[in-house]
Amino acid sequence: MHISLRCGEKIFINGAVVRVDRKVSIELLNDATFLLEAHVMKVEDATTPLRQLYFIIQIMLMDPNDSAAARAMCDSAIRKPIMASDNAALAFGLEAVQSLVDASRTFEALKAVRALFPLEAEILAAGRGPAPVQAA
Repeated sequence: MHISLRCGEKIFINGAVVRVDRKVSIELLNDATFLLEAHVMKVEDATTPLRQLYFIIQIMLMDPNDSAAARAMCDSAIRKPIMASDNAALAFGLEAVQSLVDASRTFEALKAVRALFPLEAEILAAGRGPAPVQAA
């Protein structure tokens, strides 16, 4: 897999943070878990239930050696929106996320959660789901 990075950009690879000092293209030659800086959510942006779930899974991806506590939080963060909303598409999407997390496919789980953001926005706008909360 080829990845292009701009000067000063960071990439998180298997728990390590790499910052490049110039424009560079790298090729990952084996299976590696990585996250581009552009996809990293800051804690202050985790203001809705699904954004908090994304943040938790992101932590699991970025620090795979210390994911037991994050995994427990993840399981809880998946159950709460399902219980708080009667939206079948949301429940189905979160069940898929749970399956991906259970299979240790955290990168794919992040993509699945991100794909649910527009649905969550609709639910919150209609007032049919859990209210946004401020992240700790």
